[in-house]
Amino acid sequence: MSAITVKDDTTVCYYDSKFASYATLYLRIGLGVGFLSAVADRFGLWGAFGQPNVEWGNFSRFLEYTHSLNWYLPAKMIPPLGIIATGAEILFGLLLLVGWHTRATALLSGLLLLSFGVAMTLALGVKAPLNFAVFTGVGGALLLANCESFPFSVDELLRRRTIQRRADESSTSSTMRST
Repeated sequence: MSAITVKDDTTVCYYDSKFASYATLYLRIGLGVGFLSAVADRFGLWGAFGQPNVEWGNFSRFLEYTHSLNWYLPAKMIPPLGIIATGAEILFGLLLLVGWHTRATALLSGLLLLSFGVAMTLALGVKAPLNFAVFTGVGGALLLANCESFPFSVDELLRRRTIQRRADESSTSSTMRST
């Protein structure tokens, strides 16, 4: 169903629920693959440092970068911080791709990206997170967290299964009452 809403005589919003649902799929894939691609880079799966489009190339270079962003932390805190960030990116990337607990995962992804963006801004200046579209990722993740349906997801499969189960239970209890 589509509708056009005019607000303040200047803004026109077009709402198409089917388009919006597929936009959530695009956001899930974009954010999930983005997280997993960054992890692949720090494990050298995109190639060695110095090759085109390779930011780190190995985990030790990633930890050096992590330390440059978190210069105020003791050096002993950097490896655990790098491992936690990497673990979160793997977990969130996979959960977003399969669409399981999507709203919570998207919210946590937005907060993780926001922390990356703030750290990058404080350590390197505002241009660094802008170059990597970190704040765009934050916005996309927060929008995704506010969506209600997620096509081609585990969440959608579970929702449909629950609806079917309730319908079956309702029809069974109706049949039992009438006999």
